[in-house]
Amino acid sequence: MLRYIIVVTTKTKITIADYRALAALRYRIRLFLREGDAAARRVGLEPQQYLLLLAIRGLPEGSDATIQVLAERLMLKHNSTVELLDRLEKRGYVRRSRTRDDRRCVLVELLPRGQKLVEQVARQRLTELRAGGAALVNALDAVLGRKPKSRRANKSAQYDQTKRRGRKS
Repeated sequence: MLRYIIVVTTKTKITIADYRALAALRYRIRLFLREGDAAARRVGLEPQQYLLLLAIRGLPEGSDATIQVLAERLMLKHNSTVELLDRLEKRGYVRRSRTRDDRRCVLVELLPRGQKLVEQVARQRLTELRAGGAALVNALDAVLGRKPKSRRANKSAQYDQTKRRGRKS
């Protein structure tokens, strides 16, 4: 796991540009999350259910989809993860099974119905990110003190205008 450590001393002055960059980054992250929640709801999933399906599908190579691992990836308590899995299992999206080596260990696997839903939402999210994700990257660049690439900034502005026009008042 990579960790980034940024040392800020009390002598470092936080500028108005720093505050604006942080606020813009937070806005872009929240916008991305809100749009993801809406995409999940359009296919009949609650946002947390989609995130659990995505966590299973997107686990790093060599990781087992245990309840403990999934709870950690979603930053949820064990019992909350179990409740989410109960609902997904009832709908036929996932299946739980115990390992042969340790009967206490429960593995979770996506069933075809769950794979289809997570792919549908992920495809939409990736398309949106590839079209308008430059705004998120630009916001992160601003926090890191890097200048956005002009081509990326222009695409970001165009995507923002398109999204605003399509938004209902």
